[in-house]
Amino acid sequence: MSENHLISGTGWTRRDVLKTAAASALTCAFPKNIFAATGKKIGISVQLYSVRGDCSKDFDAALARIAKMGFAGVEFAGYHSYSGKAGELKKKLDDLNMKATGTHIGTATLKGDALKGTIEFHQTIGCKYLVVPGDKAFSDAEKSKEFAETFNKAMETLKPLGMACGYHNHTEIAKIDPATNKTYWELFAERTTPDVILQQDCGWTAAAGLDPVEMVKKHPGRTRIPHFKPTVVKGEAGKKAILGEDSVNWKAVIEACYAVGGTEWFVIEQEAYPDGKPPMECTELSLAGLKKMLTEMGKA
Repeated sequence: MSENHLISGTGWTRRDVLKTAAASALTCAFPKNIFAATGKKIGISVQLYSVRGDCSKDFDAALARIAKMGFAGVEFAGYHSYSGKAGELKKKLDDLNMKATGTHIGTATLKGDALKGTIEFHQTIGCKYLVVPGDKAFSDAEKSKEFAETFNKAMETLKPLGMACGYHNHTEIAKIDPATNKTYWELFAERTTPDVILQQDCGWTAAAGLDPVEMVKKHPGRTRIPHFKPTVVKGEAGKKAILGEDSVNWKAVIEACYAVGGTEWFVIEQEAYPDGKPPMECTELSLAGLKKMLTEMGKA
């Protein structure tokens, strides 16, 4: 997802709702130690940017179709008709038997007074993971340290609520800081507390020439909600951008996620649409491809 598609999510307030006893229940809605090993089967979610055109046309219909495909969760990239209507969105998710597994938001929503509104909205819909999908400051030699501190500061408020923030990579995962000769991804990991999640987009990692499996292993417990983006690496003919038909060794990624990632959800993000097929159809094909691999691995 490009930075141009970031959302703010800060225009909504619930005034007196969080002042009631119900607010106390909301702050306890998530387990405090969200980084403990789950030992459970990892669920499958979808980043709704995959079908953004359908969401813009009819968000309810898009959600219903995603649920019918068999996705157990959704990761948001905007709220469309539910912007500012957290309660209604939670009811819709409950009706469809789906979870809010994460959201993509702008860095500004994690700062200062904006953070309160961000927390209130996402507590209501049951979404504990707040992820920034790209920011130029991430790989800026002068701003990257301050950028990491933004996440550490936000975690001081989020962690007691059982929530967390984190960063989502593109090919900048491989960009080198000239002062340290380390990648900015490694610097971000070092400069942030272990509670800050690293939402690795494994497809972009492969496209950048790095091994997504090694990225999971280097940072145990921080790959909570990785993106499974089907990606054809340049020069590999005969591949398709459908999970299981692309260039990424997904079975090895899955094994690493189970072994050390602390992973709760595999999040499919479909950004290429092979053979001229519509986004919904390609997304469903990738879901089928992932389920096939999980079945073959005995992890379905």
